[in-house]
Amino acid sequence: MANYINEFLFGIYPYIAITVFFLGSLLRYDRDQFTWKASSSQLLSSKDMRIGSNLFHIGIIMLFFGHLFGLLTPHSAYAFLMDAGTKQVLAMTAGGIFGVICLIGMALLIRRRLLDPRIRATSQFADLPILLILFVQLVLGLLTIPFSAQHADDGSTMLALAHWAQHLVTFQGDAASYVAGEAWVFKAHLVLGLTIFLLFPFTRLVHAWSVPIQYLGRRGYQIVRKRA
Repeated sequence: MANYINEFLFGIYPYIAITVFFLGSLLRYDRDQFTWKASSSQLLSSKDMRIGSNLFHIGIIMLFFGHLFGLLTPHSAYAFLMDAGTKQVLAMTAGGIFGVICLIGMALLIRRRLLDPRIRATSQFADLPILLILFVQLVLGLLTIPFSAQHADDGSTMLALAHWAQHLVTFQGDAASYVAGEAWVFKAHLVLGLTIFLLFPFTRLVHAWSVPIQYLGRRGYQIVRKRA
């Protein structure tokens, strides 16, 4: 039974979550573009918004790309530069720093959504739950650090998680076996992370697809209104 659950959660569920992530996002963009937005609450109240939003976005972006490249980069691609243990220590350090930054921002955003009556009154059904899920995911991520530290010498945890992710994206059937022996906190972190991908198309998180990358290359500032 335990083997079946492990196979489902880490061998089958990832494909379900990613399929819903892409297909759900596509269908929502095609059928319900009016809801394709961040629905900012800054006009209702700016308290804690700027610092909370900036800390959250800086942290979550760095964590996302850190996980993306950390998990999907084959060991052979960096073996000439560092060993797996060093990479695991770097991941723990960077993850801890940006995890705390993101957690502080998230706490500020959750507080204003819970305690400000105007923001609470205009919140959609999924707004607070997805914030709380992200908060729990961040806590789980930070809790993995002391567990990772126990294997920092050989980097075995980093290698196991990377093999799991790489075997998934290359459609190899033995992916789930690589995380079968890992600590519960890693498994909970993976399952909740996949669940966030599953829920993504049904929340305001879809606005991440519309990140204005073109702004990085524009010339000068956009003049909205000249000073009188």
